[in-house]
Amino acid sequence: MAHSHDKSHPSDHKGHVHDHSHSEDGHSELSHSHGVVDPSILTSERGIWAIKWSFVGLLITALFQVVVVWLSGSVGLLADTIHNFADATTAIPLWIAFALARRKPNKRFTYGYGRVEDLAGISIVAIIALSAAYAGYEAVQRLLNPQPIGYLWAVVAASIVGFLGNEAVALFRIRVGKEIHSAALIADGYHARVDGLTSLAVLFGVVGVWLGYPLADPIVGLLITLAIVRIAFQSSKAVFTRALDGIEPEIVDEIRSVATHARGVEKITDVRARWLGHRLHAELNVAVASHLSIVDAHMVAKEVRHQLLHHLPYLSSVIIHVDPMEEAGEEFHRILQHSHDDLPAHSH
Repeated sequence: MAHSHDKSHPSDHKGHVHDHSHSEDGHSELSHSHGVVDPSILTSERGIWAIKWSFVGLLITALFQVVVVWLSGSVGLLADTIHNFADATTAIPLWIAFALARRKPNKRFTYGYGRVEDLAGISIVAIIALSAAYAGYEAVQRLLNPQPIGYLWAVVAASIVGFLGNEAVALFRIRVGKEIHSAALIADGYHARVDGLTSLAVLFGVVGVWLGYPLADPIVGLLITLAIVRIAFQSSKAVFTRALDGIEPEIVDEIRSVATHARGVEKITDVRARWLGHRLHAELNVAVASHLSIVDAHMVAKEVRHQLLHHLPYLSSVIIHVDPMEEAGEEFHRILQHSHDDLPAHSH
């Protein structure tokens, strides 16, 4: 038996008004005071800009190390330089993710392509975890089978260059990632920091050898491994939280606070939000006075949307459901279970 839902709400507002706003459609107010370009597109552009220039920075760092390798003839340093070149290329999937994020939603991907950025973040976290495993393995091997370190001056020079270059890239990516609220870009910044810490471990190991403490190399390597594990945990926490539609509680509180103070709002009953890449999407139930007409209730929803987009620049889209005070909240939108149906009650 089909279920009907009354879409011809009377003017006394016994029904409910759905006010939908999307950053990609024509009636969004994202551009109400920020120009005609969707801010989410601008943040994607800034993400690409950060990836591009940090990629150049890593390549310059690797090229400096190539010069040191050429001058010293060290095969070991050559392997480490090749590793740094390979690490620089891990920015490419994130670059692609930011490029895809600029595409508009379609019938197949109705929310757009923001999840690609989250997938890139997961791959970066996996690479950080593998780096920790590799660093730990190498440290244990050097502890059990000490190897002489040749070309000490070259190793010191390459280590200093590697640390400074990677740390500069890390600071840059993390800063821009926080600006545009991209967990994946922040994770990639931590990945660069991991490479810098690896170079630092090599530097401390060489200093230890110079001072007559050959075991300093593997011991420092183990300490750096622990630091990388901690970074992997921090990065994975943020990335996987977003992949599971987790949201920072303070953002939910901010949405509720801004919406509550909008003109015509009696009560905010439900707030839901999630990140798709670096774009924030929100849904909320707004209760208004029962005597309002549908047009007046719609104007309240527009005011709520206006205030949210004004106060939360990282908000990409918002869907507002307007209820009369007497029927405010999700519990009034449950479809009752029918006697012929063994399925549990569900909501629309």
